[in-house]
Amino acid sequence: MGQAWGFGRYGGPEVQEFFDRPDPVPGRGEVLIQVDVAGVNPLDSVVRLGLVPGLDGGRPFPLVLGMEAAGTVLALGEGVDGLEVGDAVFGFALTGGGTYAETTVLSAPNTARIPVGLSATVAATLPVAGTTAVDALDQLGLSAGATVLVNGVGGGVGLLVARLAVSRELRVVGTGSTAKREPAEAIGVRFIDYTAGDVVTVARELVPGGFDGIVDLVGGASLRTVAPLAKDPHNVIAVGDMSVPDIGGRFVERRLDRENLERSARLALDGVLTPVITAVHPLSDAPAALAIVENGHTSGKVVIKMA
Repeated sequence: MGQAWGFGRYGGPEVQEFFDRPDPVPGRGEVLIQVDVAGVNPLDSVVRLGLVPGLDGGRPFPLVLGMEAAGTVLALGEGVDGLEVGDAVFGFALTGGGTYAETTVLSAPNTARIPVGLSATVAATLPVAGTTAVDALDQLGLSAGATVLVNGVGGGVGLLVARLAVSRELRVVGTGSTAKREPAEAIGVRFIDYTAGDVVTVARELVPGGFDGIVDLVGGASLRTVAPLAKDPHNVIAVGDMSVPDIGGRFVERRLDRENLERSARLALDGVLTPVITAVHPLSDAPAALAIVENGHTSGKVVIKMA
């Protein structure tokens, strides 16, 4: 038996609970892992709300929270290639296993070995935040010297988008609240504090001709406010707001396969895709870890460390 944290029905934080469960049995195309570190993402609370029920893998309640983890392979399901028991791995729980738990199952095609020299803590942040940053900037395909606006630069994904963009020699401007300024400016971002004035006016002063691309991590009214700053609406890439085609932009095209995970890990080893980890919580403090991410009150990346 191992401890897990999840929810017994769809809803708000009030449906969350700790519970014990036997180690899950890996099905075809799955690997059972001993979880070392789980990444915490805004998507986790979206799943709990029941807004993306397809991600539960058809599993019965209670469901475990979490989408990404790093750990050690304990067992292999049928049809798993390229991984062995004992491997240190990181990847996605795309079949409803959840990752806020001592053991869980990951989808084998969406799991990769952790390269030597990369910590499990960093690896656990890459499946969601790391690959999202790579996918968004690849989709834009901007050349060195181009300008990009990262709307919501202070979060776990936003800082990685900015860091990767700077490494590609893009001129990066980012929006965020006052508390997000320091980590953003530390990696070379021209920062706009949306609490201090009109974002559009300040952005036009910084980049009078408009931006070559926008990566939006906020959505809603904020997305619609900054979208006209793009020279071409087609180069507005939204990570969370699927209504972006309504304003001429595109939703990020996600690549969750092993190859993209391995690429993200290499970038992390090279210091290009190193996350800003601002909080490490034990599993017993998982409610607080998700709460600060769900409420948008943290900069950088939050993780849950099991041991």
